[in-house]
Amino acid sequence: MPNTQESSILHTLNSCKSMQELKQIHTHIIKTSPPLQTQHLLHTKIISISATSPSTDLTYLHSISTRLPNPIITHYNAIIRCFSNSKHRNVSLTALVFYRALLEKGLLPDSYTYPFVLKACAQSRALGEGQEVHAHVIKNGLVSDLYVVNTLLRVYAVCGYIEDARKVFDQSPLLDLVSWTTLIQAYVSMGYWKEGVEAFFRMCEGKMIADERTMVVVLSACAKLGDLSLGRKIHEYMCDHEVNFDVFVGNALLDMYLKCGDADFARKVFNGMPLKNVVSWNSMITGLTQQGEFKEALNVFRRMQREGVKPDDYTLVGVLNSCAYLGVLEVGTWVHEYVNRNCIKADGFIGNALIDMYAKSGSIDEAFKVFNDMKGKDVYTYTAMVVGLAMHGKGKRALEVFYEMPRVGIEPNDVTYVGVLMACCHAGLVEEGCRHFVDMLTVRNLKPQTEHYGCMVDLLGRAGFISEAEVVIRNMPIEPDPFVWGSLLGACRIHEKVEPGKIAMGRLVKLESERDGAYVLMSNIYSALNRWRDALKLRKEMKGRKIKKTPGCSLIELNGVVHEFRKGDKAHPKAEEIYMLLDEMKLHLTSSNT
Repeated sequence: MPNTQESSILHTLNSCKSMQELKQIHTHIIKTSPPLQTQHLLHTKIISISATSPSTDLTYLHSISTRLPNPIITHYNAIIRCFSNSKHRNVSLTALVFYRALLEKGLLPDSYTYPFVLKACAQSRALGEGQEVHAHVIKNGLVSDLYVVNTLLRVYAVCGYIEDARKVFDQSPLLDLVSWTTLIQAYVSMGYWKEGVEAFFRMCEGKMIADERTMVVVLSACAKLGDLSLGRKIHEYMCDHEVNFDVFVGNALLDMYLKCGDADFARKVFNGMPLKNVVSWNSMITGLTQQGEFKEALNVFRRMQREGVKPDDYTLVGVLNSCAYLGVLEVGTWVHEYVNRNCIKADGFIGNALIDMYAKSGSIDEAFKVFNDMKGKDVYTYTAMVVGLAMHGKGKRALEVFYEMPRVGIEPNDVTYVGVLMACCHAGLVEEGCRHFVDMLTVRNLKPQTEHYGCMVDLLGRAGFISEAEVVIRNMPIEPDPFVWGSLLGACRIHEKVEPGKIAMGRLVKLESERDGAYVLMSNIYSALNRWRDALKLRKEMKGRKIKKTPGCSLIELNGVVHEFRKGDKAHPKAEEIYMLLDEMKLHLTSSNT
């Protein structure tokens, strides 16, 4: 039984509120040099407190544990637990060192030891050690312990050994919700989304009710599959079983509907979420951007600002992508100013998105300034700059940026070569473009896609080499798409070539029977050659097929809001005022000319 001094120290230890206080008490114990039995009791208490403290000093704990004269299994369990909680691989592996130490001392691991050891194996992705511990679990007869089984499942799951995880799962006499969720997560994280959903339905057949964590995993699988009907079925299950609708479930549900193409229902989910975090707003903005609803994405961003939610890097990238597609320079510039004002590094995703936004909004010089200021450039940075310069007709400057890539040790990708071929096309560099097209396959080992063949057809066609462009199409190892045939027809329009134009038009009509572009271009070729009957015949064919010419569209940005106008369109809320002003302008111009 502890004496008065020991009781006093133990009482002080129990009231300890920080690691700093603990170390001070430990220093006092060392100075007073109590008997060995007392030290053992006190060390046990110190280890226990250290293991459960949220701010454990692992170096300090390691120092204490190596000095224990006669450690018992409880000591080792506490120490292993503490090290296994670390997210750093080398630190979590220390738990395995102590596991081997207890085996060397002849101590027998128990049902508390193995879950912590296996957790350390999972944290450090130590498959070999995990298999070794698995053998010990079998030898010591703990394969029926549910907690041990679940941590074994996690080891195999995080190490990517789905078959081994499935064997452990199938051979376990006891399974709970954690077991099923771990197996489903294993399937989904390895890309077996369908199998993950099937496992969920098997779990339901076993009368087990999923919780919010399970639903997040299953919804992510539905999102990856892009299966809207399946996603709705999962949503219905959640409603029927009253699954807790926390922010993580809400975000997963929102992401699923957006990735499955139902933006309207995604809005309903978003608006009905009792609690939103920045991930919720990002999912909505990014999802709408990916679906081409760029104006709506910017509206969500404005609402986010009104509600005082601070945007993060992902928000800004999503907004910049929408600005790039709409050409909304005012909002894009505001984002750039926000980045500078908040000392956010315009590198990586943000820097690349800024380059793309400025380039697509007509401010190529601003894009180049961002490019030059970026410290950490990658292949996407260079690609955005090459493509941007090519779009602006600055072919030679785009090639200069491209030639810089090997000098800084960055390998171009297939999208970079689209920009390179576009640059050669706009600059009329036929020979150089052909050489880059060959180098792409022979030097970079990049297989050309339809976009690259389309660029080559455009390059040769614009330069007047129509026959050579036709040869490129005939020799394509993949089926030419509308972009390729459209490039050839466009070249025929420039050089007034009827026969190859008719072939290109015929192919385009087969691929895009509802679109008017091929008819309009071919009609223009006939008109340029004064073949009015042929042009009229095409117009009649369009009318017979009920194909209408797509009306022209113009966009204007005012105070950060994009206004869209089409020919004859009266959908704008101020349409009446706009047409009145146009009539006044027309009247003024007419009177000025007379």
